Amino acid sequence: MGYVSAVPHPRTAPRSTPPSSRRSVAVALLLGALGATVVLLASGRTWARGTAAIGGGTLPLTADGQTVTGVPAALAIVGLAALVAVFAVRGAGRALVSGLLALSGAGAALAAFLGASDRSALDHEAARTTADTAATVAGLTHTAWPYVTAAGAVLILLAGLLALRYGHHWPAMGGRYERDAGPRGARKAPVVDPDRPEDLWKALDRGEDPTGA
Repeated sequence: MGYVSAVPHPRTAPRSTPPSSRRSVAVALLLGALGATVVLLASGRTWARGTAAIGGGTLPLTADGQTVTGVPAALAIVGLAALVAVFAVRGAGRALVSGLLALSGAGAALAAFLGASDRSALDHEAARTTADTAATVAGLTHTAWPYVTAAGAVLILLAGLLALRYGHHWPAMGGRYERDAGPRGARKAPVVDPDRPEDLWKALDRGEDPTGA
């Protein structure tokens, strides 16, 4: 008489993130963080230079990116927040946050390009410095920093596009705890010893029947 050994059923392997999606997570995080850093740093640099006539002479004037427009820096901060929030939500919420990330980069890039030829900031500075509301800046020149800011904003935009394309495969924060919240993660009820009165009282306090099997 032979013995029939039970053949164990193969365990279903947990669904893993595709390699392309894992790479896209790393690339998106790098692009988003690098782009926001570039925007914040470059928007604090000098974007425009000029002179204002005062007392028979000229006074040099400069304007940094924050003076010209504060939009790129503000949108870079929004983009950073959206980049983190992408991993905190799922489904439609993740798509919305990914879209916000992409729009933050696009808006920051557009604002930087428009600011590259702006003269209103230095005209205002010339009027303030000379106490003449009709004064305007002369010899206006622009630096390359607005374009550096726009390039950083484009990196944020690319991070958003990656999130829109691959974000539905990305892991979410808290997923590990949700997977562990099964029977293995449940706490076992304390064993009640009927010969120990203190165990009986504790069971009654917990609302348990200490006489139950």
